[in-house]
Amino acid sequence: MPFRLLISLGLLCALLPLHHGAPGPDGSAPDPAHYRERVKAMFYHAYDSYLENAFPFDELRPLTCDGHDTWGSFSLTLIDALDTLLILGNVSEFQRVVEVLQDNVDFDIDVNASVFETNIRAFQTPTGMPYGTVNLLHGVNPGETPVTCTAGIGTFIVEFATLSSLTGDPVFEDVARVALMRLWESRSDIGLVGNHIDVLTGKWVAQDAGIGAGVDSYFEYLVKGAILLQDKKLMAMFLEYNKAIRNYTRFNDWYLWVQMYKGTVSMPVFQSLEAYWPGLQSLIGDIDNAMRTFLNYYTVWKQFGGLPEFYNIPQGYTVEKREGYPLRPELIESAMYLYRATGDPTLLELGRDAVESIEKISKVECGFATIKDLRDHKLDNRMESFFLAETVKYLYLLFDPTNFIHNNGSTFDTVITPYGECILGAGGYIFNTEAHPIDPAALHCCQRLKEEQWEVEDLMREFYSLKRNRSKFQKKTMSSGPWEPPTRPGIRLSPENHDQARERKPATQKVPLLSCPSQPFTSKLALLGQVFLDAS
Repeated sequence: MPFRLLISLGLLCALLPLHHGAPGPDGSAPDPAHYRERVKAMFYHAYDSYLENAFPFDELRPLTCDGHDTWGSFSLTLIDALDTLLILGNVSEFQRVVEVLQDNVDFDIDVNASVFETNIRAFQTPTGMPYGTVNLLHGVNPGETPVTCTAGIGTFIVEFATLSSLTGDPVFEDVARVALMRLWESRSDIGLVGNHIDVLTGKWVAQDAGIGAGVDSYFEYLVKGAILLQDKKLMAMFLEYNKAIRNYTRFNDWYLWVQMYKGTVSMPVFQSLEAYWPGLQSLIGDIDNAMRTFLNYYTVWKQFGGLPEFYNIPQGYTVEKREGYPLRPELIESAMYLYRATGDPTLLELGRDAVESIEKISKVECGFATIKDLRDHKLDNRMESFFLAETVKYLYLLFDPTNFIHNNGSTFDTVITPYGECILGAGGYIFNTEAHPIDPAALHCCQRLKEEQWEVEDLMREFYSLKRNRSKFQKKTMSSGPWEPPTRPGIRLSPENHDQARERKPATQKVPLLSCPSQPFTSKLALLGQVFLDAS
């Protein structure tokens, strides 16, 4: 029997049947095309409001139509919205914003930034686990607290391994792996980790174990890191955690909080941040458990028109001072993954309900406002950047089954290099915890070694630019014959024709800037979906 088959999003699409347009319980399913356009309109209402009223601040304040800085004073909402523009097909605006950010954003500033929120690090501690906050100009402040949440330590491997690959400097991936291992070694005898730990001493400060706030993306990155890097060890770590989580925290397909050393229940609550879990389960092929938990969470959404931050499971109601819904994406994220795996129309119904609720409750003249209290629908003067980075993106992808993000590997792009052919865009995109997609093909194709001066930056500029006169790129399907150059110019994508098939505008043929090596067949196969399979 095979040791373990890990399934990425691309492979799920290829193996499991999709039943687009299948009827719902009332005989009709939400129309994906209709809601896709509704979601697009939501995005531009929020995006335009930010540009007109809040830029260059980090976030929009939709009730007062102005902006404020939150995570570091570098136009965070605009950065977070970048790849959503691409997913919606607006390449020209994407290019414009990239130039704006390159000209205006400076990270060498005297600002204390969250290490977790900005993915800028400070790992020089006795344990190898990072501080929670770092000054972008001066480093770690002398009086900085050493207490950091578990997610703040274990949510770097996806970005840092990518950075190491593209720069040729292994230090980024190395420090991320050390941090993961220190957490793994700090788990309790029953296999659980707590919520906050002292990065200097390695002592657990908060000993509540669960899958939600303070822990969530640690588990997420074990799975996604395993898929992205084809790393059996990371997946084995997650599966061991998964056993302990099932044994001690799962009750009737809900997940509670327990004491990490004893397994006794400490908080019988569901947190809205936990709603990512069914999507994560789908990535390891555990569809049945994922759907059961998703349906539990969906009942809470139906009860309030959103997910309160905390929900008391025995009482079936919100928790005091945790009644709000800041337009979080996690349940929609899970719906998107599960719909790709199952085609169950119930998942489209969640998407429909989310669009209707958010527009009815949260939409204001200048964007969409956080719902301060789901009981009376009072609003708060904030639109967090993840609304454009994640919530809208996952909604759009739920209703857009042919989006390039959903490519199952049957088509891909190639570039001709001095080292042979190189594959890009084969699908199987890995989303980081802020829903920014990483193309695993690009990660493997564009590896940069210190001893070889490969022009990775020029590669990416040339590959994605639509301003060239002649194309170096070729489109191929799995069933097509030998590589052939394109015979006619492509079509420039714009908001008016973004739903048309993507084609490349020809570029002038010069000395090739791309010098990524040709990948062996086994690497190409991995990029098309199958991550790794022990043949024993």
